[in-house]
Amino acid sequence: MGGKKHIISFSMLLAATFFLATAVTAADQGPIGKTSYAPVAGTEDFAAVKERMEREKPAVMQRHMDLLKERYDLSDRPKEGVTMTRGKPVQQGVRVKLPAGVTWGELAALSPAEIREKGLFPKGFLPLPHPNHAEGGMVFPKFHIDEIKKQEGRDLTRFDLDFDLPDHLLPEFPPAIFLTTRTDLGDVSQGKVVTNRNFFQLFNGILNPKQLEGLRLLVTPFPQQQFNATDDRRSAEPHLGVTCFDCHVNGHTNAATHLVGDIRPQELRHRIDTPPLRGVNIQRLFGSQRALKSVEDFTEFEQRAAYFDGDPVIATKKGLNILDRGHQVHAMAEFQNLLDFPPAPKLDVFGKLDPDLATEAELRGQEVFFDKGRCAECHPAPYYTDNSMHNLRVERFFKPQDINGRLASADGPIKTFPLRGIKESPPYLHDGRLLTLADTVEFFNLVTGVQLTEQEKKDLVAFLLAL
Repeated sequence: MGGKKHIISFSMLLAATFFLATAVTAADQGPIGKTSYAPVAGTEDFAAVKERMEREKPAVMQRHMDLLKERYDLSDRPKEGVTMTRGKPVQQGVRVKLPAGVTWGELAALSPAEIREKGLFPKGFLPLPHPNHAEGGMVFPKFHIDEIKKQEGRDLTRFDLDFDLPDHLLPEFPPAIFLTTRTDLGDVSQGKVVTNRNFFQLFNGILNPKQLEGLRLLVTPFPQQQFNATDDRRSAEPHLGVTCFDCHVNGHTNAATHLVGDIRPQELRHRIDTPPLRGVNIQRLFGSQRALKSVEDFTEFEQRAAYFDGDPVIATKKGLNILDRGHQVHAMAEFQNLLDFPPAPKLDVFGKLDPDLATEAELRGQEVFFDKGRCAECHPAPYYTDNSMHNLRVERFFKPQDINGRLASADGPIKTFPLRGIKESPPYLHDGRLLTLADTVEFFNLVTGVQLTEQEKKDLVAFLLAL
């Protein structure tokens, strides 16, 4: 009996010590943003969370939309005669608003230090925050939400947030699909969004069995941080999850946004502009920090951690789906590696303009691209990427500042994305802060200091539209 009492007392002492240690640790950590981990066990009833976030949503979205309107001209101004593959007009013009009393030419003539000290760096060139940066998570454009709900009955609506950018500034929907193995077929999408309801009908007889299985997995929903069956989801009803093609629709992109999973604390995480999977076969760096060296690595990483904000503890709770590397991951990668860039009829076999097909403006723009603009140092032909990372050091131009919960400071190295088919994947830069190609040219003209004239910038945009 005495021994038993001793054991009970010792157990109680251990429990008390653990409780005290936990309390002290929690107190020392401070806000959740100071820890690497998300809270695992919920402390608030789901109904209360939903009611609170729905109540807060109008103010959250209004704050973010005010930011967008302060930064950008969001009007619908298509460029005459220039469309994406399936006919959606491409938007024209610089949309980033300049500081009062300065022109683009005057701004480009100043040094980074002068721009920083005078506070003249355009706000639209600063990092773009998530619609609710403190919350984060996947957010889908409404046109995609509506189509998936129509086809599958799976609702990607969040009760706390809506997508932010207007539809006319996004890629066309649904996008075309081109296959490296069947260039004779052209666009094989048949104008449809590929889902688990129609993938077999669309691709049976075009793909081999392994590729067809890979596509099936790419359109199969799996649990994710905001869309799952647990009580701390952000969907009204328990959820099967999301598919790879919910962001990379038809192997391209719908500009769905998220936050990178590999940076902490929350305020330093980058917003994601979903990149296309077109031409992924010629790319060699993957993941938001480019730590992954193959599309197989990336596919496996997405399922194990990235779907859950990079936290494998949360993944276990919400429904971790570990794919078999030798069969499932390989099949998914094989299909992804078939996704081709859209045709560019004015380019020759070396990726340069055919002088007999190109306009004078496009040819002048090509000369700027490969010479004065120094674009080709990072974006060489034929695919217009060097498969490397570059640090633009944009922080030279502004002082650190909070932007709706996003701490704008140093972004660090970013990947050189391919420019083939670039007109079809707005917005631009890794976080989507640049709405048009004209914005992108102004940004790089300022950041690299190449001092392009107004005509050279226009010609450069004309060349980019031909890629």
